[in-house]
Amino acid sequence: MAGNLGAPSAAGVAPRPEEGKARAGRPGARLWEDAEPQAKKLRSGEDGAPPRKLPKRKIVLLLAYSGKGYHGMQRNVGSSQFRTIEDDLVSALVRSGCIPENHGEDMRKMSFQRCARTDKGVSAAGQVVSLKVWLIDDILEKINSHLPSHIRILGLKRVTGGFNSKNKCDARTYFYMLPTFAFAHKDRDPQDETYRLSAETLQRVNRLLACYQGTHSFHNFTSQKGPREPSARRYILQMYCEEPFVREGLEFAVIRVKGQSFMMHQIRKMVGLVVAIVKGYAPESVLERSWGDEKVDVPKAPGLGLVLERVHFEKYNQRFGNDGLHEPLDWAQEEAEVAAFKEQHILPTIVSTERGERSMAQWLSTLPAHDFSASALAASSGAKVRALSGAWAPASGTARGSRSVHELRHRAAGLAHCAEGTVPASCAPSPACAPLTHLCPPHPPVPPHPPMPPHPPVPS
Repeated sequence: MAGNLGAPSAAGVAPRPEEGKARAGRPGARLWEDAEPQAKKLRSGEDGAPPRKLPKRKIVLLLAYSGKGYHGMQRNVGSSQFRTIEDDLVSALVRSGCIPENHGEDMRKMSFQRCARTDKGVSAAGQVVSLKVWLIDDILEKINSHLPSHIRILGLKRVTGGFNSKNKCDARTYFYMLPTFAFAHKDRDPQDETYRLSAETLQRVNRLLACYQGTHSFHNFTSQKGPREPSARRYILQMYCEEPFVREGLEFAVIRVKGQSFMMHQIRKMVGLVVAIVKGYAPESVLERSWGDEKVDVPKAPGLGLVLERVHFEKYNQRFGNDGLHEPLDWAQEEAEVAAFKEQHILPTIVSTERGERSMAQWLSTLPAHDFSASALAASSGAKVRALSGAWAPASGTARGSRSVHELRHRAAGLAHCAEGTVPASCAPSPACAPLTHLCPPHPPVPPHPPMPPHPPVPS
């Protein structure tokens, strides 16, 4: 494997005979080693001379990790409050001698790039990062020795000097693993572990998931994106749900989705909206409305079950995969290690965390609070009412966002009536809105103007 390659010999200096024999007889040597310009060896002599620098080479690393306890993949330089996967990875690269310490402080110096920025709690079985490193001996073993067991480098390959793992990636495949009671009708116990997904329900789930295929504006499936923004348009190649299976007495299913690229929270919201439809909280028509101009309230499923499974480099492989100097980025030889890591670290974590923390069951209990009929017009009119009244603050001792949709609607209606100076009979509060009667107080009468004094006589 490329991870065990040694350093080339000094540039412009002919190797000694014994070095040439050792080089030719070394097992696993790559063709590209001989094609690279010879470089200085990292060696310190008996006279105490400082070691000479190795050349840096552009490589990609196949990375697998369990995301529980981490605040996503991407490193937040200068912030130690939130631990990320890249924090542990960069630390291991520095400690193993692959990069200098100052490159760990400024990742641009090693041309670091990731294929995907996974969210908080999201895992990966096939993440790929590109960077420049010193190709030291036994590089994979040394990096992994400084990583926790739930983060592993499973493969290393040389790539072209201008390779960028994010820009060269053609597509990304994720899977979302969830307990099947998430698809049970809303009238059923949301924590019923005896629930089993029927063939009819699975067929309906797949019919809904197939609606995502193609190019749509997913502005409702992320934040800070408008319906007309070109960056909100994403291409989904396929999305489907596999046959369910049982783990520790609880039935699970896996939803797989492959697309060119995804925005923050997009997949979790795609899953969340389908779950809301199947459970009976939202009509099927909301799917088509969600990628229209309307603003649709799309629920976001928990991050626990989401896993980056594979990244694809078809165009790069067609151009460089068979040029005799580089290997195709297909990771076929590492598939067994990837599957073993999933079985040992990712899937058991999803099952045990779901059983212990019941994240899916807790999220399902929030679905009734979503308003799937809200439109951009209603949202904009509500914003105008809030701006006009300036009284949107919650009642004393009440946390913002804790009121139900029904209460918020009544609040908006009350503020509108007050702004108009009238309180019609239709504003009579229901028992659920009783605490909100103060929103429509009677307006005090306007005092009459005093009579005007008579004009003084005009002098003659």
